[in-house]
Amino acid sequence: MADPIPVPVGILRLPRGPDSSGSRGFSRHRDNSRDPDNSQDPRDNSRDNSPFFRAVQSARAALRERFLRLLGRARGKRARFCLWNGLRLLADFGAADLHSGAFQVDSLLTPLGIQASALLRSGDVLEFSF
Repeated sequence: MADPIPVPVGILRLPRGPDSSGSRGFSRHRDNSRDPDNSQDPRDNSRDNSPFFRAVQSARAALRERFLRLLGRARGKRARFCLWNGLRLLADFGAADLHSGAFQVDSLLTPLGIQASALLRSGDVLEFSF
């Protein structure tokens, strides 16, 4: 017997994604192309020059640099990974591809045995330590 046809589900509209300039996250500016009465220029970056904004950007840059240096020094070190499902894994850290969101590891010790090499999706990793 065939499965019944699923009940239709409403569509959830999410905010617009990142703009084409390559910035991360959702745009802080409203799309003014649909509202000709709104005279605010979405490219107005005057608030981006505030001391607070510059301090936040500086702190983010410093933290990112520290994280990337940590990943560079971690090659070959034993790492513990805790996944979202509660699984804890041991492996020799190889590298991290931040663009595709993966960690390359060697000698991955899992409950099913040892894998010579593997890719762990960063979305599956809750935390890792060395």
